[in-house]
Amino acid sequence: MKLKAIYFLLSALVLASCGGEKKAATTEAKEETSEWVNLFDGETFNGWKTYGSDTMSDAWTIQDGVIACNYGIGEENVGFKSGSLMTTSNYGNFEFELEYRIAKGGNSGIFYHVVEKPEYGYDFVTGPEYQVLDDEFSRSESEPYKMVASNYAMQAPSDAKQPNPFMEWNKVKIVYNNGHVEHWFNGMKVLEFEEGSPDWLAKKAAGKWADSETYAAYKEGAFSLQNHGDEVHFRNIRVKELK
Repeated sequence: MKLKAIYFLLSALVLASCGGEKKAATTEAKEETSEWVNLFDGETFNGWKTYGSDTMSDAWTIQDGVIACNYGIGEENVGFKSGSLMTTSNYGNFEFELEYRIAKGGNSGIFYHVVEKPEYGYDFVTGPEYQVLDDEFSRSESEPYKMVASNYAMQAPSDAKQPNPFMEWNKVKIVYNNGHVEHWFNGMKVLEFEEGSPDWLAKKAAGKWADSETYAAYKEGAFSLQNHGDEVHFRNIRVKELK
């Protein structure tokens, strides 16, 4: 009887210990998850503004918990606008995620390290761009380094990328860590490069940004969503800062 009692006592202690480990693991997972910060509350533009303006552009609305640009215009393009939607907070090293869907043939973009000054005029003057595009029916771009998930006008993404059709949701992740950049698209890493590397500098010198002293010059700045005149929707926008 004594041996049985000791056995049950030891079993109880082991179970209690395992329970404690599970609880600790759960707590740790919650702490890791809490590092992500939602940048859109689904109802308001708190934490956002129009680039270069003190008033919100009427091109941007909230529809059923989604940020919409040029809502309801369908395949129409109303012309490129300077009124990108930008965060009011700045970020240096980060993981950034969102989901988007875009109209047939549409064009937009996601910028980071954006700095707002009157002399700049546009977010792309400072911020590198993760290209958002309906590749299949694109009216504006055809070169690989300007298609969806590219580092716009710099690096092309992998041919293995798998975009969903227009007006279906796609998931984006951008990682920036001390110049190391990753573009993820629908769960796949499709581009990786080192900002400021010899290869990166060569591409800059040979392309659109050759004469720019401000492009990718800032290592901290805002995120912005481009109004390229097409209808595009964004949701589940969040960021995790990297130390």
